[in-house]
Amino acid sequence: MILIWSVSNHLMTVSALLVLSDVAPAEQEKLFIQKLRQCCVLFDFLSDPLSDLKWKEVKRAALSEMVEYINHNRNVITEPIYPEVVHMFAVNLFRGLPPSSNPTGAEFDPEEDEPTLEAAWPHLQLVYEFFLRFLESPDFQPNIAKKYIDQKFVMQLLELFDSEDPRERDFLKTTLHRIYGKFLGLRAYIRKQINNIFYRCINKLSIDVWFVRIKTHSPKEVMFLNELEEILDVIEPSEFVKVMEPLFRQLAKCVSSPHFQVAERALYYWNNEYIMSLISDNAAKILPIMFPALYRNSKSHWNKTIHGLIYNALKLFMEMNQKLFDDCTQQFRAEKNKEKARLKEREEAWMKISSLAKSNPQVSFSRTESPLPVKMETDGPFIEDVQMLKNTVQARALQMSREQRKERPLVRRKSDLPQDSFTTKALETHRRTEDMLTNHD
Repeated sequence: MILIWSVSNHLMTVSALLVLSDVAPAEQEKLFIQKLRQCCVLFDFLSDPLSDLKWKEVKRAALSEMVEYINHNRNVITEPIYPEVVHMFAVNLFRGLPPSSNPTGAEFDPEEDEPTLEAAWPHLQLVYEFFLRFLESPDFQPNIAKKYIDQKFVMQLLELFDSEDPRERDFLKTTLHRIYGKFLGLRAYIRKQINNIFYRCINKLSIDVWFVRIKTHSPKEVMFLNELEEILDVIEPSEFVKVMEPLFRQLAKCVSSPHFQVAERALYYWNNEYIMSLISDNAAKILPIMFPALYRNSKSHWNKTIHGLIYNALKLFMEMNQKLFDDCTQQFRAEKNKEKARLKEREEAWMKISSLAKSNPQVSFSRTESPLPVKMETDGPFIEDVQMLKNTVQARALQMSREQRKERPLVRRKSDLPQDSFTTKALETHRRTEDMLTNHD
């Protein structure tokens, strides 16, 4: 027997209900409705998570039983069941969401800000799962359900997408998709409301036309690099060839970024085996683009971690094609020599201009003469010997890898990889709704 409790004016009454499989088929509908009504009782998981543990477990067991009941039995979803199921779903799920604990807009950092998980998820998950089983059942009749699953129901469902818990949004996505597929009369309304949500976001973020928009924003650069890597993970080699030159010109800019998270995220591409295979097949085009940025920042970047990642990338390039690496080194040295020659010519030209100005009798120098333009070296000292460069790259890459093992592993954090151990475990154990439905079927 399963004990379910109900609350009326804060007074608890406990009633005993049989297991659905233990009663005669003629009594199952009545018992099913009783269980649905008693599962409308809500518990406090937030302010006092240790309260009513026995009754919380009772409700969880009842929800689990009903999930199995409609999943393994036919002709159990009768007409009186429809309003009870929709009411139970609405009572448990349609609620006011708390204010977001994370910043919004430009202040939001997906690398650092963690999602707030729903405290009552042990019950909410089963309610979502039960409702999905209800919609997926061969006994489900949309013509009956449309009296209860209407536009108001859909609107309340869409409002729940503001939940910070990614597990709930995953269930909501599947639930809305099933409703869209089952109820032809709601499809236009669902599309319209989703459009309204998008328009609301656009209007909320819109800025007056006179506002000077920033051209670079480091958190967005990191997000862009995250999305770009996911695209590159599935790109065909033939398509990669079409975009590789502008792609790696942009990556070279990211590697040169003074914002260490941008440079770090770009350099993590060299830890991706598939991307490295694409680079290896097209090294003759990619290495000449990347080499100047990698070498310059190996000398000038302020962050020690970036130095190690750059030397690792140079080492991989060197092992990939030594002759090409040597050619790029020589080409870079030739460009440096040309730059030095241009700077020298410029300095000599300024000296001639200064001499001519001094020789003009009509010009009187009443103030201190300005010094000649100072030659600025932005690329750091260049290693003239190619073999010395190779040895330096190998030694520094080895040294940095040892230091990284001592200090901490370089793990890239994504928005779905929070620091909090409880949050991490909860998200790792969550099964996607598609997998859940497939496994049960």
